[in-house]
Amino acid sequence: MRKVPNFGDDRQKGFCVHCGGPAQTKDHAPSKVFLDMPHPQHMPTLPSCSKCNNGFSDDEEYLASFVECVICGTTDPTQLQRDKVRKALKRNGKLRKRIENSKREGETANGERLLTWCPEDNRVQSVVLKLARCHAAYELNEPQLHEPALINVFPLLTLNPNQLQQFETPPDTGGWPEVGSRSLERIAFDGVSIEVGGWLVVQKGRYRFLAAGAGSVIIRGVLSEYLGYEVIWD
Repeated sequence: MRKVPNFGDDRQKGFCVHCGGPAQTKDHAPSKVFLDMPHPQHMPTLPSCSKCNNGFSDDEEYLASFVECVICGTTDPTQLQRDKVRKALKRNGKLRKRIENSKREGETANGERLLTWCPEDNRVQSVVLKLARCHAAYELNEPQLHEPALINVFPLLTLNPNQLQQFETPPDTGGWPEVGSRSLERIAFDGVSIEVGGWLVVQKGRYRFLAAGAGSVIIRGVLSEYLGYEVIWD
């Protein structure tokens, strides 16, 4: 991530990006729990009130741990790849048990072992909405304090080739981002796609996102190259 200043409208800054309250702390987007050490330089941070910033921590740890357990097919900390998740599940037995209880085992028609995992949708959507609000404010200088028109979360492997191509292709919103926004700065100086600025890789293999503004605001993201999401505000 290159450090890019925000020269957008000052009226869109200086308050909690989640509720509009006082800017008491800085909220990382993405949260550090989704990234591995060493953390990237110039990680995006957004103003947040203390209540909102602290209120997402448990759900973020849950989602990061859930995704890692699904990828590895186990909640056994010794068999997980990500050090942060290993430590979290060793430290938090209740979290490990909660994820373990979401696992369902069965068999395919050929008699092969089949694992399915049932996430807590309310916790997943809470984190995804938090991330999307941060990206909208950071990249587009368009904070979104109201509820979105759409929140969609899915494993990438559930998409057919056409759906995956559509998801990976930056949407054409028919306009330019706000003058002075980071998104427009990236277009001008980095030569990235004019549609939305293209995908921004925060940490390879761990987290990437794109932000499209002008009319609708569209935020897409991918966690650990496994879980994709899209959030749209009309």
